[in-house]
Amino acid sequence: MMNISSMQQQGGMAMGQMPQPSNPQMAPNPQQAQQVQQQQALQQQQQQQQQQTQEKLDNISKVKSLVGPLRESLAIALKTAANTLTQNSLVDVGSSKSTDSDHRFNKNMEEFYSICDQIELHLKTSIECLSQNASSVRYFPMPVMPTRTEAIPAQEGPALTYPQFLMTVKAQVSFLREIHDALMTASNSLTSNE
Repeated sequence: MMNISSMQQQGGMAMGQMPQPSNPQMAPNPQQAQQVQQQQALQQQQQQQQQQTQEKLDNISKVKSLVGPLRESLAIALKTAANTLTQNSLVDVGSSKSTDSDHRFNKNMEEFYSICDQIELHLKTSIECLSQNASSVRYFPMPVMPTRTEAIPAQEGPALTYPQFLMTVKAQVSFLREIHDALMTASNSLTSNE
């Protein structure tokens, strides 16, 4: 027959806890303490990775994740609208007194429109990113390695490191600024001659 303390020790071990020493003067095993610390550190790393992957979702994934809440919000708004319509018709007939359920419908519609606005924002951002990517491929056909700062070997193919890319972009911006200034000077001189 098992006593209660041995059952509690077995239950604690089944749940991933350290077993309690039978002698209170005995210290816990340092290896077990280290294993528990490693498990806790591993769990914290996994939680951080999950949070980072949620933060790194692209805009299309965010839109996909908002479709479910959008459907739920629309269903709730329609149910609230149906209830409000039913109550208003009962008030019009005279079989019920006036109730203030209109604010719930407004709140539900605001929530629905809020989710719609978030989806619109993510879609606009996606369109802008695609446009920038198309412009980048068109005007800068050489691939960029944003994670590399050292020189890229020739066998990996022609590519730019991120610092080289920044220098190229700065050169392009200064060149465009010079062209803009030259065109503005020419247009000012034409208008002053007339």
